[in-house]
Amino acid sequence: MRRWMRWAVIAGLGWIALTILLVLPWRWIPPPTSAFMLREHIVREGTVRYEWARWHDISSHLPIAAVAAEDQKFPDHFGFDFDEIGNALERSRRGGRLRGASTITQQVAKNLYLWPGRNLFRKSLEAYLTVAIELLWPKRRILEVYLNIAEFGPGVFGVTAASRHAFDREPDELTPRQAATLIAVLPNPGGMSAGQPSEYVLRRAGEIQQAVARLGGAAYLRGL
Repeated sequence: MRRWMRWAVIAGLGWIALTILLVLPWRWIPPPTSAFMLREHIVREGTVRYEWARWHDISSHLPIAAVAAEDQKFPDHFGFDFDEIGNALERSRRGGRLRGASTITQQVAKNLYLWPGRNLFRKSLEAYLTVAIELLWPKRRILEVYLNIAEFGPGVFGVTAASRHAFDREPDELTPRQAATLIAVLPNPGGMSAGQPSEYVLRRAGEIQQAVARLGGAAYLRGL
């Protein structure tokens, strides 16, 4: 029994050390790629456009648009929005489609390390990595990485490539409307375009701008 306990402790410590090695460096170092970029390049044999943008080189309109659209409780939660999860389950119980309730941190965990899918094993890994990211990175870094690795179109990853591809602008030149339009395509970057937005994308961008205004604009994120 002692031997098994010793091996269990060693295995647990090894797992924690591996997690730290996988997660902690990106607190300071821009990730050179992500699991979703590798999937695009290797599995789909597509071209990946990706260039890192530092927080101060991103228009202040973009982070608040992402939070307003994707995760309004981002500054305050610890990786999970349990109210939204409960709402999603309630909608499903009433016969509605089960919609995702992933926070920005969960999306970072998925995009950076994992693969698409909803099976229990992948969701368990996502939850574990979400906790690790929240423990090891500050909130602003989480949002910075999210904006840099999110897919905004086929093979278009991060705000630098997205801004240039859609608007022929650098990410620090985006207007409030352009920022909202980029964020509007995130749920379906393969089927929607910020550069040639559909009526739905334009309407969604307007809704995001309204949500930004209700939160008080970029000042909402001042404490990150």
